[in-house]
Amino acid sequence: MLLLFVLKVYVFPGPDVTSDVSVIYQGWYEVLRGGTFPLDDVTWQYPPAAALAILSPALLPFLDYATAFFALACAADLAVFVLLWCAGRRPGRTPRGARVWVAGVPLLGPTVYARYDVMVTAVAVAALLAGARHPRVMGALAGFGALLKVWPVLLLAGVRGRAGWAAAAVTGAAVAAAAALAMPGAFAFLTFQRDRGTEVESLGSLVFHVARHFGWEGQVLLNYGSVEFLGPYVDVVSTAALALTGAAFGWLLLWRLLAARWEAHTVADAAFVAVLLFTVTSRVISPQYLVWLVGLAAVCRCFDASRMRLPVALVLAASFVTVLEFPLWFGHVVASDALGVTLLVVRNGLLVAAAVLAARVLWRATVPRGAPVALPPQAARTSETPVSP
Repeated sequence: MLLLFVLKVYVFPGPDVTSDVSVIYQGWYEVLRGGTFPLDDVTWQYPPAAALAILSPALLPFLDYATAFFALACAADLAVFVLLWCAGRRPGRTPRGARVWVAGVPLLGPTVYARYDVMVTAVAVAALLAGARHPRVMGALAGFGALLKVWPVLLLAGVRGRAGWAAAAVTGAAVAAAAALAMPGAFAFLTFQRDRGTEVESLGSLVFHVARHFGWEGQVLLNYGSVEFLGPYVDVVSTAALALTGAAFGWLLLWRLLAARWEAHTVADAAFVAVLLFTVTSRVISPQYLVWLVGLAAVCRCFDASRMRLPVALVLAASFVTVLEFPLWFGHVVASDALGVTLLVVRNGLLVAAAVLAARVLWRATVPRGAPVALPPQAARTSETPVSP
């Protein structure tokens, strides 16, 4: 059904979500084929390995660019399903992970096949499923995924031992070096988000959706490839979002210091929590971000012992509301009317609730009550005060 929508056999209500592929992606494709990254296009905000996703339709030269891209997105969707289904047949696993993916993807509508995020999610799912037995494979896939779209680096949040981290560092460095040597402008994207505003679907945007009804003088404009609020106090809200992201990072760091119990599902649960926290605190929450969360939620539910049932259900509910606010009723969101604001409050509220509950579940499952912060060995030897068990 998603293929029928993106191929325009049936027209999905709302704005055309496929124009990113047929216009933006195809434009980048022509530039990349010329031997350089899009140096003068501020909408190119992706790490260098993203070029592989944009160039991938060349694998199907008998199809036009957009059709080939949609076919490859569908193949990535199928690959995730197969990975989850096979993983669910192992001891201690369950096929519920595959069911979460099958339920969650169509809830997001045709946007799933009209962005390359489903390809990145396939890499992330493969990494997490490999993590328990093959930490080096997981690290390598996470490092490669980070060069595709940054967020897969968060998969390492719950990884113990040096093997996975080392593999991620080596793979990331190798891919980055290869990209820099192959074409100029591999890291131009780092400066392209300098003047971003607050995207109209983000948590912080609710401030301006409400403020517009009380005379706020800002604007809603297409900026850096997304619809954003620009005007008075936007920089304050954007800074607050960055501060919240910093607080989320601090919480994850504290959790790593105190966590003492690791089970087979802990790495997947930690990755799910990390991506949830960084999604809800971001100044941009695009609909395709939910593809990441559905993929990680599905991996969590692959493990029979995982306690992430309620957060996963909340993410699925947020996915359904997401397709209502984009593309179905996106005009109401841009207009900040009652329907648009209500949809955003519900969707973002569900994501915040999922993040808080998931973090609480992870903490309770891994951090013993009253556990002290471990001292370095030398400090422990010289300390005169014994540490209570």
